[in-house]
Amino acid sequence: MGDAFSRYHPLVNFLFFALVLAYSMVLMHPVCLAVSLTGALVYAGELGGRRALAGHLKFALPVLLLAAIVNPAFNHAGITILTYLPSGNPLTLESILYGLAAGAMLCAVVLWFVCFNAVITSDKFVYLFGRVIPALSLVLSMTLRFVPLFRRQLEVVRQAQFCIGRDASCGSVWQRARRAVTIFSIMVTWALENAIETADSMKSRGYGLRGRTAFSIYRMESRDRYALAWLGFWGLYLLCGCLAGGLKWWYFPLLQGVMTQPFSISFYLAYLALCLTPVILDRREARAWRCSPSKT
Repeated sequence: MGDAFSRYHPLVNFLFFALVLAYSMVLMHPVCLAVSLTGALVYAGELGGRRALAGHLKFALPVLLLAAIVNPAFNHAGITILTYLPSGNPLTLESILYGLAAGAMLCAVVLWFVCFNAVITSDKFVYLFGRVIPALSLVLSMTLRFVPLFRRQLEVVRQAQFCIGRDASCGSVWQRARRAVTIFSIMVTWALENAIETADSMKSRGYGLRGRTAFSIYRMESRDRYALAWLGFWGLYLLCGCLAGGLKWWYFPLLQGVMTQPFSISFYLAYLALCLTPVILDRREARAWRCSPSKT
């Protein structure tokens, strides 16, 4: 049946990712970071399956630990001194927790961009920005499309080289370097040829001519309007919470902020509802599908 949220209007998809990415990068409150990271992991698992979720966890956990270890080595602010490093600088609890928070924010943003790349396809991007910024939207859509194409072609070339015994993973250092350069040369040639073919195809289709129209399969339906209202409501509610100070949190010089007040709990729940919007829509459609008498 696929992902239900991906079949919504491109404006709904873009507004959702714009909101979650903006708040993930702005809100450093530990609860908000946990909500954003959890929502990104769950939705990435929905899109890619359990194997993809396991791969995302293998990426997220080392980044969190690395940030918690590296940040105290350079940041010594904070009043809760745990011990002293061999260099004589203090190791503080606040610096460790800030490193974890920074790592969680980085993981959440990267995972949301992974979901963004899976949902916002090149045709959706061109549909949204083709009339506003036509040249930039075309370049970005072609770039987003080129990256997965390049990866697939690289795997094809690598497998072909492996079959004839010229893979870059075996042999001496000099042999592996030469083979890697050969593979890179093949990929550069393929990229240049692909660019020429794309330019010729666009020219033959009349791209850039005055009065040229574009076909679009996207139509704003009632469900899309409800989804826009849902996202707009929670986005504005969280903005009010930020302006009112309900989501403030300081790591230095000591841990301080709003945590368990009812006012802040409502913002946590709002952020959770926002981040889980795709999962809620997927579950809703799956339940409707199971209850539909026509599926049999």
